[in-house]
Amino acid sequence: MPGNEILGEGRYLRLINEDGWEYVDRKRCTGVVLIVAVHEGKLILTEQRRRAVGTTVIELPAGLVGDTEGNETESFVDAAKRELVEETGFEAGEMSLLCQGPPSSGLSSEVVSLFLAEKLIRVGKGGGDERENITVHEVPLDQIEPFAESARKRGALVDPKIFAGVYFAKT
Repeated sequence: MPGNEILGEGRYLRLINEDGWEYVDRKRCTGVVLIVAVHEGKLILTEQRRRAVGTTVIELPAGLVGDTEGNETESFVDAAKRELVEETGFEAGEMSLLCQGPPSSGLSSEVVSLFLAEKLIRVGKGGGDERENITVHEVPLDQIEPFAESARKRGALVDPKIFAGVYFAKT
């Protein structure tokens, strides 16, 4: 990155200073997918401990694109399908792109692609890969707010992108 100063670099991230503005750039992937999956009127959510915030977080299923060796040219839709099965145990008969945008444009160069997963069938238990310990929640669309409040009361954080997912699920 011409003109940028790399302040630090790890296996997956690099910290960049560009004209006095510091931000994080993700390495070893081509993008991030986020999946709005509704099965029988219920939004499929995941919960897992996130070290950066020190607690569990309720989220939409998500993952990195092209982050595994030998799979660097994976398509975004294939990554969304793979992550949905891996994290939740649901397979999508249809997957369509809803929108793209930065989740934290002042902090990271990351851009998220939001997909709608339809015609879901359960093909496994989910839970993530060997490095993850994911709990899957199936929450009726009309119960998202009470579910989120209950999660907050027990100390979990709730990713606000869930509410964007609810918007798309209801339209």
